[in-house]
Amino acid sequence: MRCAFLGLGRMGAPMATRLAAAVPTTVWNRTSHRAAEIAGAQVAATPAQAVAEADVVVTMVADGAALSAVLDGPDGVLAGIRPGTVVVDMSTIGPDAARATAARCAAAGCAFLDAPVSGSVALASEGTLVAMVGGPARALERARPALAAMTRAQLHLGAQGAGAAMKLALNLALAVTNQAIAETLAIAEGSGIAREQAYEVLAAGALGSPYVQYKRSAFADPDQAPVAFSVDLMRKDVALALGVAEELGVELAVGDAAADALERVARAGYGARDLSSALTALLARA
Repeated sequence: MRCAFLGLGRMGAPMATRLAAAVPTTVWNRTSHRAAEIAGAQVAATPAQAVAEADVVVTMVADGAALSAVLDGPDGVLAGIRPGTVVVDMSTIGPDAARATAARCAAAGCAFLDAPVSGSVALASEGTLVAMVGGPARALERARPALAAMTRAQLHLGAQGAGAAMKLALNLALAVTNQAIAETLAIAEGSGIAREQAYEVLAAGALGSPYVQYKRSAFADPDQAPVAFSVDLMRKDVALALGVAEELGVELAVGDAAADALERVARAGYGARDLSSALTALLARA
């Protein structure tokens, strides 16, 4: 098996590093110096060059527009890909974009899987992400060795678009959880309870989810937290989730509140910061 990996951002770089350690891999990134940092990988000058000999192509980009930019044009993925290749998009683009991309790949003679992931940058480095996969089962089995190099589980959820829909639903829950943590800590601090002690209660009790556990250091000092997941990216994901809910006729009272909270955090100047800055924004308004 030979793979190509396109998109080497915060999540993509550690994922590509793990993939390159497992199978021969060619990488491409819009800013080329990021590609040169992936140990053991060959570097391509264009997306078309990256995928020319690949059996499995993995994309990990910011959104649907970024994916289209990688796919299109004389130097894009669809210009260079071989029929029979499996294309795996691990970005968060939403089910409509996933199904549209699947149709375009099918026209090029390729299979498509939407396989966004659950987990943080740290879990990407460890290879313990969880992939939520939509698409043909046969394509998943062909791509599974590549996915297994980057994730601890590959959960097949149904047809194309299913993985993308599940990721939006999951990120909506994370947005709600993140805001709930911030509000809990704000109440605790306002009542004279040290932040570290309040967080210990959260982590040790019934609410001690994996998210609560691995965001401890970020909430301990949100002003200095490295960006694991920015407010602006979550705003994008929540907006996509609300759009899906509207299409389905599902009322999301808590989801709407989370979207409003994210907008307030962004307006306060924290859009490019980590989600834990929701606490800083709350305390600044107190």
